[in-house]
Amino acid sequence: MRWLSDDEQRAWRSYLEGTNRLYALLGDDMKRRAGFGQEDFEILVRLSEAPEDRMRMSDLAENTSFSRSRLSHAVARLEADGLVTRETCDTDRRGTFAVLTPHGRTVIESLAPHHVTLVREHLFDHLSAADVKALQRIFDKVRKSVP
Repeated sequence: MRWLSDDEQRAWRSYLEGTNRLYALLGDDMKRRAGFGQEDFEILVRLSEAPEDRMRMSDLAENTSFSRSRLSHAVARLEADGLVTRETCDTDRRGTFAVLTPHGRTVIESLAPHHVTLVREHLFDHLSAADVKALQRIFDKVRKSVP
């Protein structure tokens, strides 16, 4: 067994504590402002960035790191709130699209500026341009190494 060095252990703990705190802050704020969590917000963001505000459910699950079952439940909640609809794929009857509704677009556009302000205030305002590039480089490697 190769244990973490002292430097690696400190870096790991800082990463865990920092990301957990930031994610909790963003999630709590989203709950207060919108009545749903950070994970639901991420679904809306992904759809708002997709062509025609739509993505295949399988692609959305992959892009959000949700299991298909978990994504289906989340989309059902968003659907009940009128933020998302589901549509059958014309070319593949087994495929389903999640589609951002006009109301969903309005909600994401109203939430996004404050969300970005919090991300900037609690993360990027504390980093240099070199830090930002290093952060991206590091997590691109991590993302590619984790199945």
